[in-house]
Amino acid sequence: MNALLELSRAIDRLNEWIGRHLAWLVLAAVLISAANAVVRKVFNYSSNAYLEVQWYLFAAIFLVAAGYTMLRQEHVKIDIILGRFSKRTQIKVEIFGIVAFLMPFVVTVIVMVWPLVVKAYVTGEMSSNAGGLIRWPVFALVPIGFTLLGLQGLSELIKRVAFLQGRIDDPTRKKQEKTAEEELAEDIRARAEGDTK
Repeated sequence: MNALLELSRAIDRLNEWIGRHLAWLVLAAVLISAANAVVRKVFNYSSNAYLEVQWYLFAAIFLVAAGYTMLRQEHVKIDIILGRFSKRTQIKVEIFGIVAFLMPFVVTVIVMVWPLVVKAYVTGEMSSNAGGLIRWPVFALVPIGFTLLGLQGLSELIKRVAFLQGRIDDPTRKKQEKTAEEELAEDIRARAEGDTK
């Protein structure tokens, strides 16, 4: 179990690192959107590429950060019924959910999407919109995101089994005290202070 807990910690570190860095894509999408609006109004020029890159960034944020969301216990849960049971029963239900629903879903999506990614890459598939972007990078976000989600599901499974064995504290308790926005603001401040030194 110690080796599995170490694997769980490594997966957690990976998704934490990815999630913190993906937050910057939100800023990039906002800046691109603003620049596109200004260029369209001032110079009467626009390109579908500007719109599509915003969609690609949103897809990256949503898909690739799914594991990070699960790590942070921010995914949607329905606790109305489950909250009435003991913590051990709740954990057992979550283990069942991970094994019976999450993992098969992750594997199914990856298996079904992978041929589409390969086909889009091999054929150099382009957007049907004039001035659109190549498609394979956004298609590739699906198996990447679901792989990270599956890894985090494995990590959460390990932690829940370890909890039932009395090896770790409650893995469902949220670890962060601050919102993602507060953490991003602190990160920006720290980088700015580091640049001034």
